[in-house]
Amino acid sequence: MPTQLVPIDVIQKSEKILFIAHLALGDFTYLQNCFKAFSKAFPHIKMHLWVDEVRRTSDSTQWESLRNYSLYDWLAACPFFDKVYSSTYSPALFQQSIGEARRENYPLVVSLATLRPHKYARLARDISPSGFVTGMKERLGILTLHRSLAYRSLDATIAPYAVSRDDPQHISAVYADWFHQLFGMQIAPQERFPFVEIPRQWSDSAQRTLHDWGFEPRRGKLVFINPYAKTRKRCWPLENVAELILAMSVREEWRDACFIINAMPHEIASARKVFERYALARTQLFSADENFFQLPAMLSECDLIISVETAVMHLANAVHVPVIALMRQKNPEWVPIDSAGSTVITTARRRDWVKAITIEQVMRTL
Repeated sequence: MPTQLVPIDVIQKSEKILFIAHLALGDFTYLQNCFKAFSKAFPHIKMHLWVDEVRRTSDSTQWESLRNYSLYDWLAACPFFDKVYSSTYSPALFQQSIGEARRENYPLVVSLATLRPHKYARLARDISPSGFVTGMKERLGILTLHRSLAYRSLDATIAPYAVSRDDPQHISAVYADWFHQLFGMQIAPQERFPFVEIPRQWSDSAQRTLHDWGFEPRRGKLVFINPYAKTRKRCWPLENVAELILAMSVREEWRDACFIINAMPHEIASARKVFERYALARTQLFSADENFFQLPAMLSECDLIISVETAVMHLANAVHVPVIALMRQKNPEWVPIDSAGSTVITTARRRDWVKAITIEQVMRTL
C-alpha cells in the first residue's frame, strides 16, 4: 500500500470527513475533480465542506454580496457533499458555524487552506478536539516561530506548493498531489480536466437571452469577452475591449460576429457608460446576477472566449469552447489546462499587469 498521511485505519473507521478551504471559483474548478475522486475511492465516508470567507467582516453592508457568492450555487448542486458550511462571512456566523461543526464530532478533518495556514490549523483542531486533524504547514522563520504551537496541534502536515518558474506544475497536478499525500489516491491526468453540469433551466435561459438580444439566429460567430478579475492587476481596460471589438469587426472572418462583454453586477452601470461612447454593433453586456450557472450556460453557447486570468478561462475549458487567456507571468500554474483549446498571451515582463497586453497582440493571435 502507498505511504499516506492519513492512516488507513482512520479512513476505514471514519463515517464522515470535514474539508476546510478558502475557495474561489477557479480553485473549485480543479479541486472538484479531487473531491469526486475521493467520493469514488471512499464511498462509505460522507463529505462535508467548510468554505471559509477570507473577506469576513463586521460591516453588515457587505454581507449581502458575500452571502450570494456564486460559488455556493455550484456547491449546492454538487453531488459529492452532504453538508456545506457557507455562512462564515461575519464574525457571529463564523462562531455559530464552529459550534455547529463541533456538534458533528468529526473523526477526520483536513485543512486545504494555503493562506495563513497556522490559523486554519487552530480552526481545524478547534472543530475536532479529539479527531485526526491534518493541514498545511508553512516553513517557519525567526518571525513566525510563534506559529509552531498551532502546527503541533496537527496529527500530520503537508507543505503548501511552491511554483518553479522553469517547470511549473499545473494547479490540477498540485491538488492531485495533495490527495495522494493525504490518502494515497492516484488521480490520473485525464481525471483532472474541469467539468460543469449545467441544469437545463439555465441552458434554456441563455438561449432565450440570446434570442431577446437578436443574436439568434445569427450569421457570424459569438464571442464572449471577460475583462474583469478580483484585482486590478489582472483586469483589462474596458477601452481595450471596445477597441478590440472595433478591430475585429472590420476583419472578414469576424464581420458578422456578435459580442458579449462580461461584467460583475456592480460594474454594469459604469461599463455601460464606457461602451455607449463607442456605439458598438451587435454587442451586449452580461452578468450572472441570478445564479452561477448563468455563466457556464452562456459560455457554452459561444464560439470563442477571451478572458483575463480568472475563473472564466477555466470554465471555458470545462464547456469545451476555445479560449484566449490574457495572463501575467506571475502564476504559470494557473494556465488553462486544455492546451489544445487554449491560447495564452502573457505579459512581456514579470512585473507587468494584464493591461500591458495590447490589442495588437490579441489581434495577431486571432
